[in-house]
Amino acid sequence: MSGPRSKRVGIGARPPANPHAEAWIRQGDADALNKGDLYTARLTLDVTPALRARIKIAAFGQGVTVADLLRGLLEREFPEKRTENLP
Repeated sequence: MSGPRSKRVGIGARPPANPHAEAWIRQGDADALNKGDLYTARLTLDVTPALRARIKIAAFGQGVTVADLLRGLLEREFPEKRTENLP
């Protein structure tokens, strides 16, 4: 009987990079960075599970994320230049 034999399998050379694939992968990084530039403050809000469900259903129905739906709602309610109630 002989001892245990280890089989070593060599790993081949890395395949050449595909510039189109690399650009596509990096595009996701750029999208994330651009969003981060726009939204840099985090707001935490406690809501009931029922309200959370209604918000999620509304966002799904509009084809947007919950975050985008709420950002739009807050922008409409609190516009940057508010003309009412100014002295």
